[in-house]
Amino acid sequence: MKAKRRRHDPEFKARVAIEALKNIKTTAQIAKDFDIHPAQVSDWKKQMLDGAVECFSAGKRKNPEEAREAEKDQLHAKIGQQAIEIDYLPKKVKTARSVRDRVELLENEHPGLSMRRQCQLLSVARSSSSYQPAPESEENLRIKRLLDELYLIDPCLGSRRLTTILERDHGLKVNRKRLQRLRREMGLEAIYCKPRTSIPDDGHRKYPYLLRELAVVRPNQVWCADITYVPMPRGNAYLCAVMDWYSRRVLGWSVSNTMETGLCLDALEKAFANTGKVPGIFNTDQGCQFTSGEWIGCLKEKEIRVSMDGKGRWMDNVFIERLWRSVKYEEIYLHEHGTIIELYTGLEKWFERYNEWRPHEALGNRTPRAKYDASDQLEQLAEREAA
Repeated sequence: MKAKRRRHDPEFKARVAIEALKNIKTTAQIAKDFDIHPAQVSDWKKQMLDGAVECFSAGKRKNPEEAREAEKDQLHAKIGQQAIEIDYLPKKVKTARSVRDRVELLENEHPGLSMRRQCQLLSVARSSSSYQPAPESEENLRIKRLLDELYLIDPCLGSRRLTTILERDHGLKVNRKRLQRLRREMGLEAIYCKPRTSIPDDGHRKYPYLLRELAVVRPNQVWCADITYVPMPRGNAYLCAVMDWYSRRVLGWSVSNTMETGLCLDALEKAFANTGKVPGIFNTDQGCQFTSGEWIGCLKEKEIRVSMDGKGRWMDNVFIERLWRSVKYEEIYLHEHGTIIELYTGLEKWFERYNEWRPHEALGNRTPRAKYDASDQLEQLAEREAA
């Protein structure tokens, strides 16, 4: 039969430890005198020595009353922590779920919680449990049907134009906010350029704008770059282009299914390869791709001065913003490219036509390539004469 384990009170352990601290008897002798194992003598002695430091550092020993008060304070703190945690869950449920979703969590036949208590925990009114929503009005149903028809005709119509069309063609005067709410309920959204691509990184350095009041009088004096969003039937792509500010020539461009620094570096390397030149100043927006160490390092390595648009100042890079309008309305929106390969092929033809064939009124009806090459040749001739 297994022997019953003995339990010793603190006073007994203290007597054994004190006897061991006297250093009069051996551990074996003390163990035999108190009928315990020698290992217990060593353990209790060590515990007393460790506790002695805390005893003297505390100033004075707490009496039983103080000990009870300390224990009571600990219990109160624990109760307060539990109350905070209990209060935390309803708040999270309230912010993460709508009232309608929370009402669906109520259980009429719950064995341990009344309906009142369930409503309190889920932060819903008791009247919500028996509320029956009013059916959609006939007018709203008619408006939704018309919105669906108009979306199939032209998915680019926004709420302002839809309001005008409904009043003009169907005699319905609908508030614009009401129309927006109905479209949200239907899951309809107009096709427009998104998302925002110029998202800065707080950890990256921002550079000043160097083009204010600067006269750009020759090619390769200033280059600029930007990224734009390209909508596609099964997702989206991103397009980055590098342009010469003086001649409007697109020097290099690249397409990718992700918006990353590598996309911009690829377009930049193509610009260097196509021209064999480096600009004096390179202007971009404050997007995280253009403030990254890889991009800035590439420019600094070639001793190019870095310029960045002011926050929210799209006009600071107006020429490439105008390029995006042209390429989207003349190529991307007209041809629904199904794959990135098809998109690349279409853009390659468009950029070649833009640079080599299409005249620009702002350039004296010359093409960007002709403007760039003529000015570059004059600059090279002037350098030879000066030499």
